[in-house]
Amino acid sequence: MKTALLQITSSDDPAENLDIVRAMMAEAADQGAQFILTPEVTNCVSTSTTRQREVLQHEEDDLTLAGLRQQAAALGVWLLIGSLAIKTHDADGRFANRSVLIDPQGQIVARYDKIHMFDVQVTESETFRESKNYRPGEKAVIAETDFGTIGLSICYDIRFPHLYAALAQAGARILTVPAAFSPVTGAAHWQSLLRARAIETGCWVLAPAQTGEHPKTRGKTRYTYGHSMVVAPWGEVLIDAGTDPGIHIFDLDDSSVTEARRRVPSLTHVRPFDGP
Repeated sequence: MKTALLQITSSDDPAENLDIVRAMMAEAADQGAQFILTPEVTNCVSTSTTRQREVLQHEEDDLTLAGLRQQAAALGVWLLIGSLAIKTHDADGRFANRSVLIDPQGQIVARYDKIHMFDVQVTESETFRESKNYRPGEKAVIAETDFGTIGLSICYDIRFPHLYAALAQAGARILTVPAAFSPVTGAAHWQSLLRARAIETGCWVLAPAQTGEHPKTRGKTRYTYGHSMVVAPWGEVLIDAGTDPGIHIFDLDDSSVTEARRRVPSLTHVRPFDGP
């Protein structure tokens, strides 16, 4: 199964980002990709709540979702929109950070709202409070496809191994981790966390990422780490995309999951315990 990770530098203009992603999808499909993945907040990277309220939409009206569903159908490919920043009808006005899996007919197969919010102070000058503008999801999600069962996650989720254990125990053989990782935490932890989740579960880990300095119309400038990554079920890093935007294609082989789990069947060794 030829699979493509798209590494992009989204701006705070959803229409502009949509054009870029549609063109990259077409190029990936021309190279034989049948499953294409985009990063977190594909539609809009912005540090300005005012700008987000101007350009974000509810799911039923979202132009990025409609345009990418149409493109997936036109190309006949599976598509994981790593996530979209979406307006909700919540009373407090917070957005959802939502991953969407689309089939080759353009139909939505699964939705996952990011559970773990990135509320951290990375450095004295770099603080994130994702929960201020986004409400956390409450449900883990797996999705059946004709090439394997996918467990969905987003970015900061990668630090919570119990989520991935639950996804794998429920049947996931592929884990998706679309991201817009901080350059500081990315350099320190990104590869180690992705490899650990692959090794612990015997799953493929597919992590398309935002990269670089993000164009903006207002708010502070946002930088992301890049290094979209593919980790095989035995823990080998097959792709590290570096920091340039681009398309990265590889062969997704389900037999690698079977072999890794045969060699170390840790999912079958889980035992209940008391304490601490």
